[in-house]
Amino acid sequence: MARGPRTRSESGVYHVMLRGLDKRDIFLDDEDRIRFIDGLGKAKEKSEFELYGYCLMDNHVHILLKESEDIGTIVKRITVGYIGWHNQKYERTGHLFQNRFRSEPVETEGYLLTVLRYIHQNPVKAGLTRKPQDYRWSSYGDYMKIYSSSEAMIDGAIPLAYFPSRGSFEEFMVTESEDDVLEYRTNSNPNDESLKKIIKLEYGINNLESLSRNDKARLAYRIYKKENTSIRQLSRVLGLGKTIVENAIKKDAGTFQTSYE
Repeated sequence: MARGPRTRSESGVYHVMLRGLDKRDIFLDDEDRIRFIDGLGKAKEKSEFELYGYCLMDNHVHILLKESEDIGTIVKRITVGYIGWHNQKYERTGHLFQNRFRSEPVETEGYLLTVLRYIHQNPVKAGLTRKPQDYRWSSYGDYMKIYSSSEAMIDGAIPLAYFPSRGSFEEFMVTESEDDVLEYRTNSNPNDESLKKIIKLEYGINNLESLSRNDKARLAYRIYKKENTSIRQLSRVLGLGKTIVENAIKKDAGTFQTSYE
Protein backbone atom coordinates (compact mmCIF):
# COMPACT_ATOMS: atom_id res chain seq x y z
CA MET A 1 0.00 0.00 0.00
CA ALA A 2 1.43 3.33 -1.05
CA ARG A 3 2.03 5.94 1.63
CA GLY A 4 -0.61 8.66 1.61
CA PRO A 5 0.14 12.31 0.90
CA ARG A 6 1.30 14.57 3.72
CA THR A 7 -1.43 16.66 5.35
CA ARG A 8 -0.92 20.17 4.03
CA SER A 9 -1.16 23.31 6.16
CA GLU A 10 -3.41 26.09 4.91
CA SER A 11 -1.42 28.58 6.99
CA GLY A 12 1.95 27.23 5.86
CA VAL A 13 2.94 26.61 9.48
CA TYR A 14 4.12 23.15 10.51
CA HIS A 15 5.28 21.36 13.60
CA VAL A 16 8.01 19.09 12.24
CA MET A 17 9.65 16.20 14.02
CA LEU A 18 12.86 14.58 12.77
CA ARG A 19 13.75 11.20 14.24
CA GLY A 20 16.91 9.18 14.25
CA LEU A 21 16.83 6.05 12.09
CA ASP A 22 15.86 3.04 14.24
CA LYS A 23 15.59 5.42 17.23
CA ARG A 24 19.36 5.99 17.22
CA ASP A 25 20.84 9.10 18.82
CA ILE A 26 21.51 11.87 16.32
CA PHE A 27 23.36 14.06 18.83
CA LEU A 28 26.19 12.44 20.79
CA ASP A 29 27.78 15.56 22.25
CA ASP A 30 27.40 19.33 22.47
CA GLU A 31 29.47 19.89 19.34
CA ASP A 32 26.83 17.95 17.39
CA ARG A 33 24.04 20.12 18.80
CA ILE A 34 25.91 23.34 18.05
CA ARG A 35 26.52 22.15 14.50
CA PHE A 36 22.84 21.31 13.94
CA ILE A 37 21.62 24.66 15.28
CA ASP A 38 24.16 26.45 13.09
CA GLY A 39 22.86 24.50 10.09
CA LEU A 40 19.28 25.35 11.04
CA GLY A 41 20.20 29.04 11.00
CA LYS A 42 21.93 28.75 7.62
CA ALA A 43 18.94 26.90 6.14
CA LYS A 44 16.67 29.66 7.44
CA GLU A 45 18.79 32.34 5.80
CA LYS A 46 18.84 30.49 2.48
CA SER A 47 15.20 29.45 2.39
CA GLU A 48 13.84 32.48 4.30
CA PHE A 49 11.30 30.43 6.23
CA GLU A 50 9.99 31.77 9.55
CA LEU A 51 11.25 29.89 12.60
CA TYR A 52 9.10 30.01 15.73
CA GLY A 53 10.67 27.31 17.86
CA TYR A 54 12.88 24.25 18.10
CA CYS A 55 14.18 21.71 20.59
CA LEU A 56 16.99 19.19 20.19
CA MET A 57 16.63 15.92 22.08
CA ASP A 58 19.13 13.04 21.84
CA ASN A 59 17.31 11.07 19.15
CA HIS A 60 14.80 13.53 17.73
CA VAL A 61 14.23 17.20 16.95
CA HIS A 62 11.12 19.38 17.09
CA ILE A 63 10.90 22.42 14.80
CA LEU A 64 8.04 24.91 14.47
CA LEU A 65 8.20 26.92 11.26
CA LYS A 66 6.32 28.59 8.42
CA GLU A 67 7.31 27.36 5.00
CA SER A 68 8.68 29.66 2.33
CA GLU A 69 8.99 26.78 -0.10
CA ASP A 70 7.85 23.16 0.02
CA ILE A 71 8.25 21.78 3.53
CA GLY A 72 10.16 18.76 2.20
CA THR A 73 12.72 21.04 0.55
CA ILE A 74 13.14 23.01 3.77
CA VAL A 75 13.71 19.87 5.84
CA LYS A 76 16.29 18.69 3.32
CA ARG A 77 18.12 22.04 3.61
CA ILE A 78 18.12 21.66 7.40
CA THR A 79 19.35 18.08 7.51
CA VAL A 80 21.61 17.36 4.54
CA GLY A 81 24.65 19.29 5.76
CA TYR A 82 24.42 17.87 9.25
CA ILE A 83 24.13 14.30 7.97
CA GLY A 84 27.34 14.65 5.95
CA TRP A 85 29.20 16.25 8.85
CA HIS A 86 27.92 13.69 11.37
CA ASN A 87 28.83 10.74 9.17
CA GLN A 88 32.31 12.07 8.59
CA LYS A 89 32.88 12.78 12.28
CA TYR A 90 31.74 9.33 13.39
CA GLU A 91 33.10 7.45 10.37
CA ARG A 92 29.76 6.06 9.32
CA THR A 93 27.73 5.98 6.11
CA GLY A 94 24.08 5.93 5.15
CA HIS A 95 20.95 7.49 6.52
CA LEU A 96 20.89 9.21 9.90
CA PHE A 97 17.28 10.41 10.06
CA GLN A 98 14.21 8.30 9.44
CA ASN A 99 13.35 8.74 5.77
CA ARG A 100 9.92 10.30 6.15
CA PHE A 101 9.84 13.13 8.67
CA ARG A 102 6.66 13.65 10.65
CA SER A 103 4.68 16.86 10.56
CA GLU A 104 1.36 18.33 11.58
CA PRO A 105 -0.29 21.52 10.27
CA VAL A 106 -0.63 24.45 12.67
CA GLU A 107 -3.60 26.47 11.49
CA THR A 108 -4.20 28.97 14.31
CA GLU A 109 -2.06 31.26 16.43
CA GLY A 110 -3.53 29.66 19.54
CA TYR A 111 -2.33 26.23 18.47
CA LEU A 112 1.06 27.70 17.53
CA LEU A 113 1.47 28.81 21.14
CA THR A 114 0.35 25.38 22.35
CA VAL A 115 2.94 23.65 20.16
CA LEU A 116 5.65 26.09 21.22
CA ARG A 117 4.94 25.35 24.88
CA TYR A 118 4.99 21.61 24.19
CA ILE A 119 8.35 21.93 22.42
CA HIS A 120 9.88 23.91 25.27
CA GLN A 121 8.52 21.48 27.86
CA ASN A 122 9.97 18.43 26.07
CA PRO A 123 13.21 18.34 28.11
CA VAL A 124 11.27 18.75 31.36
CA LYS A 125 8.93 15.86 30.61
CA ALA A 126 11.95 13.75 29.60
CA GLY A 127 13.60 14.45 32.95
CA LEU A 128 16.55 16.33 31.45
CA THR A 129 15.91 19.56 33.33
CA ARG A 130 13.54 20.98 35.93
CA LYS A 131 12.61 24.12 34.02
CA PRO A 132 12.33 24.85 30.27
CA GLN A 133 14.56 27.92 30.60
CA ASP A 134 17.42 25.80 31.94
CA TYR A 135 17.68 23.69 28.79
CA ARG A 136 20.37 24.99 26.47
CA TRP A 137 19.27 23.28 23.27
CA SER A 138 15.88 24.81 22.59
CA SER A 139 14.54 28.13 21.34
CA TYR A 140 13.59 29.20 24.86
CA GLY A 141 16.89 31.05 25.16
CA ASP A 142 16.23 32.82 21.86
CA TYR A 143 13.02 34.25 23.28
CA MET A 144 14.90 35.47 26.34
CA LYS A 145 17.30 37.26 23.98
CA ILE A 146 14.39 39.00 22.28
CA TYR A 147 12.97 40.15 25.61
CA SER A 148 16.44 41.53 26.35
CA SER A 149 16.46 43.34 22.98
CA SER A 150 19.24 41.09 21.67
CA GLU A 151 19.48 39.45 18.26
CA ALA A 152 17.99 35.96 18.02
CA MET A 153 17.51 33.32 15.35
CA ILE A 154 13.78 32.80 15.83
CA ASP A 155 10.87 34.93 14.58
CA GLY A 156 9.04 35.83 17.77
CA ALA A 157 6.45 38.37 16.62
CA ILE A 158 3.42 36.12 17.14
CA PRO A 159 4.29 34.84 20.66
CA LEU A 160 5.38 38.32 21.75
CA ALA A 161 2.05 39.76 20.60
CA TYR A 162 0.35 37.50 23.14
CA PHE A 163 3.03 37.78 25.82
CA PRO A 164 4.45 41.31 25.71
CA SER A 165 6.37 40.82 28.95
CA ARG A 166 8.98 38.23 29.77
CA GLY A 167 7.06 37.26 32.89
CA SER A 168 3.86 36.45 31.00
CA PHE A 169 5.81 34.36 28.49
CA GLU A 170 7.59 32.42 31.24
CA GLU A 171 4.34 31.84 33.11
CA PHE A 172 2.70 30.33 30.03
CA MET A 173 5.71 28.18 29.17
CA VAL A 174 5.96 26.57 32.61
CA THR A 175 2.22 25.94 33.00
CA GLU A 176 1.69 22.19 33.30
CA SER A 177 -0.25 20.84 30.35
CA GLU A 178 -1.30 17.69 28.57
CA ASP A 179 -1.25 19.29 25.14
CA ASP A 180 -2.36 16.85 22.43
CA VAL A 181 0.30 17.51 19.79
CA LEU A 182 2.59 15.53 17.55
CA GLU A 183 4.95 13.79 19.94
CA TYR A 184 7.82 11.35 20.06
CA ARG A 185 6.57 8.05 21.38
CA THR A 186 8.88 5.57 23.08
CA ASN A 187 7.14 2.93 25.15
CA SER A 188 3.77 4.60 25.61
CA ASN A 189 0.63 2.89 24.38
CA PRO A 190 -1.65 5.25 22.42
CA ASN A 191 -5.38 5.20 23.10
CA ASP A 192 -7.76 4.73 20.17
CA GLU A 193 -8.05 8.44 19.36
CA SER A 194 -4.29 8.90 19.55
CA LEU A 195 -3.75 5.93 17.25
CA LYS A 196 -6.18 7.43 14.73
CA LYS A 197 -4.16 10.66 14.84
CA ILE A 198 -0.94 8.68 14.35
CA ILE A 199 -2.47 6.99 11.31
CA LYS A 200 -3.43 10.38 9.87
CA LEU A 201 -0.12 12.13 10.54
CA GLU A 202 2.36 9.29 10.20
CA TYR A 203 0.75 7.31 7.39
CA GLY A 204 -1.08 10.10 5.57
CA ILE A 205 -4.51 8.43 5.77
CA ASN A 206 -7.41 10.76 6.49
CA ASN A 207 -10.30 8.36 5.87
CA LEU A 208 -9.96 4.76 7.02
CA GLU A 209 -13.36 3.93 5.59
CA SER A 210 -12.03 4.53 2.08
CA LEU A 211 -9.52 1.68 2.40
CA SER A 212 -10.21 -1.81 1.15
CA ARG A 213 -9.97 -4.68 3.61
CA ASN A 214 -6.71 -5.75 1.99
CA ASP A 215 -5.24 -2.25 2.40
CA LYS A 216 -6.36 -2.19 6.02
CA ALA A 217 -4.59 -5.51 6.56
CA ARG A 218 -1.39 -4.10 5.05
CA LEU A 219 -1.75 -1.04 7.26
CA ALA A 220 -2.25 -3.25 10.33
CA TYR A 221 1.05 -4.99 9.54
CA ARG A 222 2.93 -1.70 9.22
CA ILE A 223 1.46 -0.17 12.38
CA TYR A 224 2.03 -3.28 14.48
CA LYS A 225 5.71 -3.35 13.51
CA LYS A 226 6.30 0.30 14.44
CA GLU A 227 3.82 1.35 17.13
CA ASN A 228 3.10 0.18 20.65
CA THR A 229 -0.33 -1.21 19.95
CA SER A 230 -2.20 -4.50 20.24
CA ILE A 231 -4.05 -6.77 17.86
CA ARG A 232 -7.27 -6.02 19.71
CA GLN A 233 -6.77 -2.25 19.35
CA LEU A 234 -5.92 -2.52 15.65
CA SER A 235 -9.05 -4.58 15.13
CA ARG A 236 -11.13 -1.85 16.80
CA VAL A 237 -9.55 1.16 15.13
CA LEU A 238 -9.26 -0.30 11.63
CA GLY A 239 -12.62 -2.07 11.69
CA LEU A 240 -11.09 -5.47 10.91
CA GLY A 241 -11.78 -8.88 12.38
CA LYS A 242 -9.24 -9.97 14.97
CA THR A 243 -8.30 -13.03 12.91
CA ILE A 244 -7.55 -10.88 9.85
CA VAL A 245 -5.24 -8.67 11.92
CA GLU A 246 -3.52 -11.70 13.46
CA ASN A 247 -2.91 -13.24 10.04
CA ALA A 248 -1.74 -9.92 8.56
CA ILE A 249 0.99 -9.32 11.11
CA LYS A 250 2.37 -12.84 10.63
CA LYS A 251 2.96 -12.26 6.92
CA ASP A 252 5.64 -10.41 4.98
CA ALA A 253 4.77 -6.81 4.16
CA GLY A 254 3.78 -7.45 0.55
CA THR A 255 2.15 -10.88 0.74
CA PHE A 256 -1.50 -11.05 1.68
CA GLN A 257 -3.89 -13.77 0.55
CA THR A 258 -6.77 -12.82 -1.68
CA SER A 259 -9.17 -13.85 1.07
CA TYR A 260 -8.46 -10.44 2.66
CA GLU A 261 -9.84 -8.63 -0.33
